[in-house]
Amino acid sequence: MSFSTLVQYGRRVAPLGETPVATLLIRMIVGCVFFSEGIQKFLFSESLGVGRFIKIGIPAPEVMAPFVGMVEIVCGACVLVGLFTRFAAIPLTIDMLVAISTTKIPILLEKGFWSLAHEVRTDWSMLLGSIFLLAVGAGRWSLDGMRARKTGDRRRRGKTE
Repeated sequence: MSFSTLVQYGRRVAPLGETPVATLLIRMIVGCVFFSEGIQKFLFSESLGVGRFIKIGIPAPEVMAPFVGMVEIVCGACVLVGLFTRFAAIPLTIDMLVAISTTKIPILLEKGFWSLAHEVRTDWSMLLGSIFLLAVGAGRWSLDGMRARKTGDRRRRGKTE
């Protein structure tokens, strides 16, 4: 499924004015978790930033940990306020896919399914939340929603004048 197909599906399922209130709740949890985790990569570099990236074998950890931290901070903030939400959801989805493949798949191989199921719960929630926001967008109560309403108002006025 391509990005444009996913977005078209989201627009059919939940047009901007008809998105459920739950979209705001999903935006808040996804945005808060990523924003907080990004900051923590800098505050606790040894255990959550560069040190963690070295431990799990990420190439160029001195570059990648700050990069991922900044992506999580910027994209998390965008998701929180609902600005460029669909675009922000793309790197966050990739972030979670990499996190699951580098930290959770080894747990599956070493300790089995139930250990994986326990450890992957937050990653899985953030992955699905990011994919949801990619498909549906930020919803009515967001900066994206305000921009869309203004653009729609201008278009309607242009047709009637």
